[in-house]
Amino acid sequence: MAYVDVTMRWKKDVSFDSVPVLTHARDIRPLASLARLFSPSPIPVSAVSKLGRLLETPDRRVTSFLRRFPAVFVESVGPQYNLPWFRLSDAAARLLREERDVFAARRAAVTGRLRLLLLMCPQRCLPLRVAQGMLWHLGLPEDYFKEPEYDIAQDGFRVIASGDGTICQDDDGGRKLELIDDGQGEEMPLSVLQLNAIKKFGSAEVVPIPLFQSKGLRLKQKIKDWLEDFQNLPYMSPYEDSSSINRNSDISGKRVAGVLHELFSLFVTCSAERRRLLCLRQHLGLPHKFDRAFERHPHVFYLLLKEKTCFVVLKEAYMAGEDTAIEKHPMLEVRKKYVELMEESREIIRRRRSRNPIESYSEGVEDPLEVLP
Repeated sequence: MAYVDVTMRWKKDVSFDSVPVLTHARDIRPLASLARLFSPSPIPVSAVSKLGRLLETPDRRVTSFLRRFPAVFVESVGPQYNLPWFRLSDAAARLLREERDVFAARRAAVTGRLRLLLLMCPQRCLPLRVAQGMLWHLGLPEDYFKEPEYDIAQDGFRVIASGDGTICQDDDGGRKLELIDDGQGEEMPLSVLQLNAIKKFGSAEVVPIPLFQSKGLRLKQKIKDWLEDFQNLPYMSPYEDSSSINRNSDISGKRVAGVLHELFSLFVTCSAERRRLLCLRQHLGLPHKFDRAFERHPHVFYLLLKEKTCFVVLKEAYMAGEDTAIEKHPMLEVRKKYVELMEESREIIRRRRSRNPIESYSEGVEDPLEVLP
């Protein structure tokens, strides 16, 4: 079938704009990264003030970012020159321990998602730099590749040099992450869309993509006809070889939508910042400008525009209820607790500005300002 160029108007959906784990997505990652650098003992802000660009904090100054979340970072007055010092709150320290415990208890389930991502790649490998950027979305510790204590070999991974294929331990820029067994001799996993089809129809001969219409979004009749034909097209699993597909066909377009659907189903919140996905294009065998699929399929993906940043959300994960094969990520509840601390921080700042007494703060939140001896 010849490729049909379809564009649809973006429509705001307030139901997604009110999901805390999505609306705070821009701040959760730098907040969690900074939290791992602190301890219950105060340290001067100068120890982390130069990491703003590395951690991509929305605020230009790390100090300003830390002060936005007093429920996580407790500010102190330093012993000399009245410089700001910060320590990790007790609630945040407990959450970090819980995060480590969840990973230890559900390690196979979490690392299995990284394995699926590698199986989606035709070469069964990813540049280590790209894989490192996906760790947060997949729910793995950000130092998973750096700390020997994690021993990635027990999860079936190894880091190799891109040239001769020997195992590499240094920090050169040409390293790759690959599967030790290369995925050989094992049956390829079924995608979420295939599992959905089996659950609904009893087989995966016809695999439609679940559609969820936003309120107020109306499609022209010709687009409805195209969409119906699109659903009946042959489906190719993201784990199959797609080199024989004509990239200028609607079959290729359905494969792109299927690959992106499977990719988002692996993520903790089934969402990701749009620009961060571009580095996966070549490694997943996707065509140029593959991200246009988000505009072509507004019933599958929702574009959440927040603070000059565009996040892509897989609608099925939030609108299908129990009628989906998407498995809840083990780290999702931990991310929600990060959001709860962020909401508590907002309440602390609000009460502080209204000059309410400290006693009115929620239980478990500490005095946001201390004076060190």
